[in-house]
Amino acid sequence: MINSIAIGFALGLMGIGIIGMAVSGIRNVINGNSDLKKVFIMIVPVIIFAVFYGVLGTFSEAGVATMVVMMLLMALGIVVTGTRGTFKF
Repeated sequence: MINSIAIGFALGLMGIGIIGMAVSGIRNVINGNSDLKKVFIMIVPVIIFAVFYGVLGTFSEAGVATMVVMMLLMALGIVVTGTRGTFKF
């Protein structure tokens, strides 16, 4: 019983945080404090997750596949940044 309450409370706090971040991002874009493409780059994991969920059909498999793809993109970004810095591209 207490586990269900704790999980519900944690999910509720996460939801409030996500809504707060979305509102803050929209407000910053409207006020001109943020670039629109920098805000929309945060949607990339959601899009990847949605594609994998549509293909694989389960939340757990889609979550793991999203994590793997995001880690590969991170590694690719590190390699590209390091190569560009080394060879002054």
